[in-house]
Amino acid sequence: MIDQKLSPAVTAEEKTNTTPFNTKREIWLTKLGIVATIISSIMVGAELGGILIEQTRGGHWGIVAAHSLFIVIVAFLIYGGFVYLFTRLAYLKRRMQHCPVPRDVLEAIYDKPAAALTILVPSYKEDERVVFQTLMSAALQEYPNRRVVLLIDDPLPPRSAADAAALATTCGLPHRIQKLFTLPAQRFEAALTHFEARQIRGPINAIDEAAHLISLCHEVAVWFEHQAQHHAVVDHADILYVDKILLRQRDMHRSRAAEITAAAQQPGGLHETLILREYRRLASVFKVEMSSFQRKAYVNLSHEANKAMNLNSYIGLVGQSWRERKGADGLHLEQVDASQASLHIPDADYFVTLDADSLIVPDYALRLVQLMEQPGNEKLAVAQTPYSCIPGASGVLERIAGATTDIQYQIHQGFTAYNATYWVGANAVLRKAALLEIAAQEEERGFVVTRYIQDRTVIEDTESTIDLVDRGWRLFNYPERLAYSATPPDFGSLLIQRRRWANGGLIILPKLLRYLGREPGQHRKLMEGFMRFHYLTSIAAVNIGLLIVLIVPFTESIRSLWLPLTALPYFIFYARDLVLLGYRRTDIFRVYALNLLLLPVNMGGVLKSLQQAWTKEKIPFGRTPKIQGRTTAAALYVIAAYVLLVQWFVFAAIDFSADRWGHGVFAVLNAAFLLYAVQYFIGFKESKEDILAGVHGWHKMIQPKAKTAVAQALPMAEPEVTMPGFEIETKVSIPLPQSKPRRAA
Repeated sequence: MIDQKLSPAVTAEEKTNTTPFNTKREIWLTKLGIVATIISSIMVGAELGGILIEQTRGGHWGIVAAHSLFIVIVAFLIYGGFVYLFTRLAYLKRRMQHCPVPRDVLEAIYDKPAAALTILVPSYKEDERVVFQTLMSAALQEYPNRRVVLLIDDPLPPRSAADAAALATTCGLPHRIQKLFTLPAQRFEAALTHFEARQIRGPINAIDEAAHLISLCHEVAVWFEHQAQHHAVVDHADILYVDKILLRQRDMHRSRAAEITAAAQQPGGLHETLILREYRRLASVFKVEMSSFQRKAYVNLSHEANKAMNLNSYIGLVGQSWRERKGADGLHLEQVDASQASLHIPDADYFVTLDADSLIVPDYALRLVQLMEQPGNEKLAVAQTPYSCIPGASGVLERIAGATTDIQYQIHQGFTAYNATYWVGANAVLRKAALLEIAAQEEERGFVVTRYIQDRTVIEDTESTIDLVDRGWRLFNYPERLAYSATPPDFGSLLIQRRRWANGGLIILPKLLRYLGREPGQHRKLMEGFMRFHYLTSIAAVNIGLLIVLIVPFTESIRSLWLPLTALPYFIFYARDLVLLGYRRTDIFRVYALNLLLLPVNMGGVLKSLQQAWTKEKIPFGRTPKIQGRTTAAALYVIAAYVLLVQWFVFAAIDFSADRWGHGVFAVLNAAFLLYAVQYFIGFKESKEDILAGVHGWHKMIQPKAKTAVAQALPMAEPEVTMPGFEIETKVSIPLPQSKPRRAA
């Protein structure tokens, strides 16, 4: 049989890791780390508890309050260490137990009509090259019944001639790819038709068919090699695209040709059923419907400025017929019978939501839909692979931020073992039936709109996760690296992304607690709550706690020798995981420095959550810019970094003068890390430019008749200047300096 002779797939994980990985050894080491953390935590609890009792007996209530606060902070940090170690253990066990479904089982999908799959790519003023690669990765999915829709959310009408030209280019991308596929699609569809005609005429000649299939496989391989050779490689994203999408398909079809050759040389090696399957598979390689849709062209669709409503607007149209009607207020889209329709949108059983800066490997949909179609998985609402960063970044900030993304991949994989999976919106396969069950209708601008995916917060995927599990649906992380997403290359774009990530967890928390409050005694639900609660609260708790510890000396509280030992396993395994993922062991210090630099950013997101909870008004969706050049960082965040830097050095001096050596050393070390982060992750020259740009923007904003030329993303201190569509807080491009490059960290 053809497919039984396929070589076992080498997972992306095996290709990624540059260090020998002994899973069993790592499992035992992780268990030892958990035991060590438990012992040190018990000892710390005994020591700190004893101190608290003595302070209480002495009636020193101010000191008692401060010490109690310190205990709470320490407890949450230990909590985070346990979450990391337990998810690492679960990830390792899942990795060891995972056995990819063989290709012959996956390709049985070509033997019968496949479930309908629509891949949705939401886009807002994206770079043409980025969107093209994403659309190509979607269009080249090894799935027979697929459509790809680019959901363009650029402002209408365009604000300038440049915006109009960029919009026209983006709108033309689906047609450009469709045209690229037309000739090969016709060629292989004709080959299938001719084979089916030969089947009808009489017995087929397996040797002749094998020769024809071999020739067709080589044609496909040549097509992919041609595309790879003519694709301009500008950066590491292009390298990944060429390797994972184009060359991977070239190599696969070359291997398939060799396997067919070997099978044809064996008696009975080629069955007619398998020959038909291979023709159908080849015919589906380029058979895909590409289109685009702009919800803002219609006044009766949602115009809410976020990604969720861009997706919701289209999801609400699938499987129905529509007609455009011009009204006094603009163009409307109204539902009609098929005979009267000017627009019919085919139905879908599954959706893939794919960010416009992400790539999915060719067998992504094939593997995940096959998983969701298995008996017993009828209540599986979301299947995904948490995305990995695109490897090979040249900049130190992009590389270190990418390292945190890759670590998060492991944590999310561990979540699945505890039934605590969160939907990660950059890429996921969604079951339409599940979305229908959590749908809610609301009124917007006098029109009824349907929300399938929550847009109450800017982390719409996280809140929708709670909605799904509350109704009995499950989510699943497939334990392979099948998806990749871009990491912001500079601090200006990174702070927009990370502040968005920090915004919303506290708002969703009550909904999670209500869900966990039902049947609370179940052991599995206790572990689920242990993981989910930390995911929603950790950014707020850890950042607030660290700021407090750096401000308040807690002299007596931090004398415990066991205290640093509670965190030691966490840091050891974090550094170990970085090495196993292909990073340097010393990158753990750079990760820590980055987290210090992001302290004001994370606090900005947390405060935005509190603001929304108080005002009940939605926070604008800050879309991460993908532009050439450097994105200007919001001046207030850059200033905040310098303020913290000065503050920590001053506090250290005060501590040393008061003989508080432990707290003083802690403050100096953190100040040194932050100084490193400012130098290498922002740059002294660049931070000066950002501050001056911010001051210039503030000056113009306070002049009543002046037009604001620069939109800066500022928390609390000034109103956000936003743009229609996804509300981008800053998208100012500054050319990269021509001076000598910054030293590598």
